[in-house]
Amino acid sequence: MKLEGEYIFDGPREEVWEILRDPEVLAKALPGTQSLEKVAENEYTGQMHVRIGPVSGVFTGKLVVSDELPPESYTLTVEGRGAPGFGKGTGHVQLSEPEEGKTLLQYEGDMQVGGRIANVGQRLIDTASRSMIGQGLDSLNNALQARLVGEVEGIEVEYVPPSEAKFAAGVARDMAKEMLPPPQTLGIMAVVALVALLLGYWLGSRSQVDSD
Repeated sequence: MKLEGEYIFDGPREEVWEILRDPEVLAKALPGTQSLEKVAENEYTGQMHVRIGPVSGVFTGKLVVSDELPPESYTLTVEGRGAPGFGKGTGHVQLSEPEEGKTLLQYEGDMQVGGRIANVGQRLIDTASRSMIGQGLDSLNNALQARLVGEVEGIEVEYVPPSEAKFAAGVARDMAKEMLPPPQTLGIMAVVALVALLLGYWLGSRSQVDSD
């Protein structure tokens, strides 16, 4: 399974880099995030509780960071496992400034899945992945705007994150466009849970570095 795409943030690259490394912001952007702990040099473990439709459970994973070049890029190797299945993959994140005050995030990677989730069709996996990534990046961009306004006005601007229910509703809305029968819906929600965990690592890989 290949994951690739791009997103425009409404802020300078240095600010975007910092918010991608902020563990509190990342936890809000991806509801259900429980932990991201450094266990060795450039190696992290974490957990995410996911409740989407009929699927609820804790997914665990490991992350290795390499080739980091602040504030431009880094490479990730991830593994995740939960009751519905498991996955592993490698991804690369690149930040550039196409114009003043804007930051282009480009990501690409490959992920392999196994267990029951491997029986879900590729097209449905792609739909779930795009939905999770799109909502996650929108949430991070909203958090960025709150931080930038606070810096200008010299006050703390509260960022109201999406609830787990709202996050799940967005995925369900996108999945409904595929007109899934019930058995497939159950399977794809398991994939969504795994993608959510891997996305959380992808965007927040370096969030614990500053605090260590």
